Formats: sequence, structure tokens, C-alpha cells
Amino acid sequence: MTGPGGIMRDVADAVEPEVLSASVSYRIRLLQIASYKAFEQQVKGFGTAPRYFGMLKLIEANPGIPQTRLAEAIFLDRSSLVPILDALTREGWVERRSTPKDKRVRRVFLTAHGALQLAGLETEVNAHEAMVTAGLSAEEKAQLLALLARVDGNLRAAHGMTR
Repeated sequence: MTGPGGIMRDVADAVEPEVLSASVSYRIRLLQIASYKAFEQQVKGFGTAPRYFGMLKLIEANPGIPQTRLAEAIFLDRSSLVPILDALTREGWVERRSTPKDKRVRRVFLTAHGALQLAGLETEVNAHEAMVTAGLSAEEKAQLLALLARVDGNLRAAHGMTR
């Protein structure tokens, strides 16, 4: 609906150009923003960790993962990862250790506190996942995940990365 002077009053009246409605990248980005906003409203009391849940689960599954490999796994530059790890270290989630053979290599581990907190956070993540996928059958969810994995593979190949 437009008001005086032809100015749009309601976002529901916004026209989505075909270049956007036909764009997988655009749709993924919108869904990521919407999903994260809903997740933030649901999860309280975990500091900055909720936004890094995926990274924390990677650290849990790969104790001692080198910072460089962790950055690659989540599509971050190493320089972007450092302040995130600094914050998670301050909050007691992770610790970084140098290796005896090469002091420049920093390996990342969950702390005991981080592992305990991550279990509680995972409960919240599972509840959010159930909300996001409500109405999808197990087969539809599997198909969606398979298609997203192919998109992920395309992006990794384009950047010379492997999984």
C-alpha cells in the first residue's frame, strides 16, 4: 500500500524483482538472517557462543584443530577468526595452545566449561532446528540438506577448498 507521495507504507507491499526471487544466493542469505534473528531471541545466557555454535561443534569434534584449518572449514580469513577466538577464550569456551614443534601453530580446544555449556546450547539449537524444519518430512529435510551440500561443494570448489 502506498501513502501520500507514492511512498510505500508496508513492507508486505514491496515488489521482489525476479533477479532476487530467482536467486539461490539471495534466498540463502535472507533465510540465514531470519533464522539467526529467531535463534537469538530463543537463546539467552550463553554469551557470544550461540553465533559460533557450528564452529564450537567443529572444535569439539576435532580437538586441537589448527586455527588455520578451522578458519578454512568455516569460510573465514584467519585474521577474522582471531577476535572470535579471543572472545570465546575470555568467556571460557575455548583455549589455544602452541605446538611444541612449531610455536606459530595454534591449536584450539574446548575447555571443560565450554564442553558442558555446549551441551546446554545444543538443546536450544535442536529446538530451533525443529521450528525451522516444521512441516518437512524426514525425506524432504534429507533432500534439502543434500542440495545444500551440493551448493557448499560448488562454493568450496570455486575457492579451491575441499571438505
